[in-house]
Amino acid sequence: MTSAPEPSGETVRFRHSHFTARFPVAHRYAPSHFWMSRRGEPVDASGAEVWRVGMTRFATRMLGELVEMLLDVGPGDVVAAGQRLGSVEGFKAVSDLFSVVEGVFLGTNPLLATEACLTHSDPHGSGWLYEVRGRPAAGDLDVHGYVELLAGTIDRLQASRYSDPSSGDD
Repeated sequence: MTSAPEPSGETVRFRHSHFTARFPVAHRYAPSHFWMSRRGEPVDASGAEVWRVGMTRFATRMLGELVEMLLDVGPGDVVAAGQRLGSVEGFKAVSDLFSVVEGVFLGTNPLLATEACLTHSDPHGSGWLYEVRGRPAAGDLDVHGYVELLAGTIDRLQASRYSDPSSGDD
C-alpha cells in the first residue's frame, strides 16, 4: 500500500511496500532515477545553470554501494540529454550512466575517489556524481511527479517478481 507523500520541511516522505525514503523538494528528478540540483551559481549568458546530478535513494538501493564510476567524458565536453557518460558499478549491479542534463560537463564529485559510500549513505546530498552547466533534459519531474513514478515502478517490479515462476516465490 502506498502512503501519500507528506511534505515535511524540505523533503517529501515516501513509503511504499518495503521501501522508505525522503526526497528533497528543491531537487528535480529524471524518470531514470537520478536527481538534479541547482548549484546557485550565476546563470551564464545563454541562461545555463550549474546542476549537480546524483542517484536517488531508489537507484542506490538497486545498485548497492558504489564500487567504481568510469567515465567516457571529461571537463569541458559537451553532453546531450540521454548521452552515455560511462558506467557505474555497485555491489549488486553494473549500469550505464546517462546524462540527465544537457550542456557542458564540469566534472565529478572529488569526494567519491576516497568515499564512494557517500552515494549510498547520503545519495541526495554529498553523494552526488557529476556537474553540468546547462539545462535538465525534457521530461524532468518535481518531487511529487517522481514519487508517483516511483510507486508505479515498485508496483511493476513486484508484479513481475510474483508472476515469474523462476523467482522461487509461490
